[in-house]
Order: sequence, then structure tokens, then C-alpha cells
Amino acid sequence: MNKIEHKIVVVGAGFGGLELTRALAGAAVRITMIDKRNHHLFQPLLYQVATTSLATSEVAWPIRHLLRRRKDVTTLLGTVAGVDRAGKRVQLEDGGSVPYDTLVLATGARHAYFGHDEWEPFAPGLKTLEDATTIRRRILLAFEQAEREADPAKRQALLTLVIVGGGPTGVELAGTIVELAHDTLRGEFRNIDTRQARVVLIEAGNRILANFAPQLSDYAHKALERLGVTVELGRPVTQLDAEGVVFGDKRLPARTIIWAAGVAASPAAEWLAAPADRAGRVLVEPDLTVPGNPDIFVIGDTAHVLQPDGKPVPGVAPSAKQEGKHVAATIKARLAGNTTPRPFRYRHAGDLATIGKRSAAIDFGWVKLTGWLAWWLWGIAHIYFLIDFRNRLAVSLSWLWIYFTGQRSARLITQGDDDKT
Repeated sequence: MNKIEHKIVVVGAGFGGLELTRALAGAAVRITMIDKRNHHLFQPLLYQVATTSLATSEVAWPIRHLLRRRKDVTTLLGTVAGVDRAGKRVQLEDGGSVPYDTLVLATGARHAYFGHDEWEPFAPGLKTLEDATTIRRRILLAFEQAEREADPAKRQALLTLVIVGGGPTGVELAGTIVELAHDTLRGEFRNIDTRQARVVLIEAGNRILANFAPQLSDYAHKALERLGVTVELGRPVTQLDAEGVVFGDKRLPARTIIWAAGVAASPAAEWLAAPADRAGRVLVEPDLTVPGNPDIFVIGDTAHVLQPDGKPVPGVAPSAKQEGKHVAATIKARLAGNTTPRPFRYRHAGDLATIGKRSAAIDFGWVKLTGWLAWWLWGIAHIYFLIDFRNRLAVSLSWLWIYFTGQRSARLITQGDDDKT
């Protein structure tokens, strides 16, 4: 076979898929990138779109633009419906199909409701730009509706915002929303005092930021309470609807609820009829291939990968990028005639979470930081990983403006027919 004819199909233009494609530059391959959206999303900053700090264009970029100089890459906008492993073709929803010699599935994750999918209309998760603009719209509409609500109980329910899940996303959302209510919107309404808004973070476990060191979880808890967030621990949500939530034996009237409690993998395991864990992630081999299919790789949030200590590789951007590089190196080795399996080794870079606009918690293992210094390091790390100079500059200026003035510019309410507030 002529090496230049080796066909690689990459499904998903997230961190893993893009890193793989970049690492294969100059290799004797032809790559087809398939994604159901036309943009790459910098998901770690998505919550700032939802909370009016950043515009959508500051955290997402067209895939075609990112790959415009790669003549070896064809980008297709399409939704995958399945994989024909015997015929080595990726099947699309519109009836088309794309042939491959090597297939890489990097399709990410979606939010999961622990068997209560009926909660989704009332408590959107945060995985896409559409999710972020929906949440932003609901938050802002809650204040608008409270401004003209005469009934005190209904007004308080409108001014109560609940986040379910105390991981990094939940903590970051809670801190930013309370600052939006207490600082940014203060003085802009006549019938309500936005400082009376209540932000409640509900975590089923016994501490927030459970993956962090206990002292950092404790710091984050106290930092949120200083901002004005009510943190509820140890009582999972058992009921959720348009009027509020029930956790433990307590019902809390709330018209704005955000889900940050769980994720599930894409349907990749179903496409492949491959074994999966409870979250739907494919149980891959140590080299990230599908059992019995050495020409199919699964990476990122779609893959269940074990570390030497038996713990799964975390579903974060750095691990997806490392897996993308690893698969690219494996493909290059195979093209050179070396088919020896290459086990993946994850290098943990640390855990980071911001708490409002002046505080953060960082756990590098060997060193742990909190406070304003951690916040600046968090910001530098995120700006460094943004795609290009223009976006780095735009985000830097937006953050500095918010830091010094408390004002957020991305507060437009766009139309939507899915509001439950």
C-alpha cells in the first residue's frame, strides 16, 4: 500500500482530536475530521459565557479556520450514526459514510442525570455553546421577571439560583453568579435589590472539589461562603422540576437550576458494540485501542483508561491532549513498520478551580496554592492554552475589565423557546 493513501478518520474536534491532527502534520496520511458542530470549543471557559463574562466568539473557533493550512485534512460537518467495523466505514445520519484505515473516536461527553433524564428541561448542563447561552438567558431573565413580580414568595424563588454539583464547574459557576448578582447588576434595577439574590450550591458528597486535597476543598468552601454562596453538603437531589429542588428532606423553591453533577460518554460504545463502564466510556486497551480492533482508538472523555495505580485517567483537557499525541505517535510508528503496542502513560499536571474573580485553588500535588496568586496562575494557564493571539488578548482584556470594575459586557438576552423560568 502506498503510505500516502492511509486514511485516518477522526470523529470529534475537541482537545484530543485536534491534538492528534496537529501531531500528524507531515505524516504520510490523509485525515478526515468529522464533527457535528463547525467549531472547536475551549470548554474550561464555557462557564464564563454562561455567566456573562465572555462572548461565545472568545471561547470557540471554526474548525475549518484552525485547519486551513493543513491540505492533508478534510473537514466534514456531520453527525455520526454508527461504525461498520467489518467494512471499516463511519456511517453518518444523512446516509453517507466515510472509509477509514484507522479510526479515532474523540467524541467527548454529555451531562448525565443519574437516571432522571426528565430533569434536563429544568436544569440544563454545561457542555456546549447552546447550553451556555441557554443558562445565560435563564439567569438574566430571572432578574428581569423578579423586577416585575409583586408576590414576595415568587420573587424570592426567581432570585434563588441553584447549582447541583460541587466539582470545579459547580464551584466556578457559583462564585461567578453570586458576583454577577451582588456586583455587576447592583443598582440597575428599581424594584429589586440584586444583592438579595441567593446562590445555593448542592453537593451530594461530604465536601466540594472532591478530587482536590481536603485543605483546598475547605478553602474553597469558606471562600464561596465569604462571597455569599450557600453550600449544602451530604444531601443529594431527589426531585427537581420547574418550581425548585428537593434535597434530603428539604424543598427549595428556585426558578433557575443548573446541572453540574455528572457526565456520560458519547454513544461511541454503542456504535462499536464495545464494552463500557457505567458512564458509557469505552473500556480500551492500555494503548487506547478497542479490544479486538487495533485500528480503532478511543480517546478523551469517551475512553475509560486506567493508570498504573488502578485509578481512571481523569476526563480533563490535558489528558485528552496527551492521548491525542500518544495515538499520533503510535500511528507514525505503525506506518514505519513498528506494530509493538505502546501503552499510554498519563502525566497529571494538577487540578485548578477558580472561586470568583480574585481567588482560586490549585493542587499540583507537590505544591498547593490558594488566593489571589492562585487566581492569576489559573488565568495565565487558561490564556496560554487558548488557540491564538487574538483570543488571548480579548480574554485578557475582558478579565482585567471585570477584575477592576466588576462589569461584564456579555449580558445580552437572546431569544429561545426553551425557558422554564
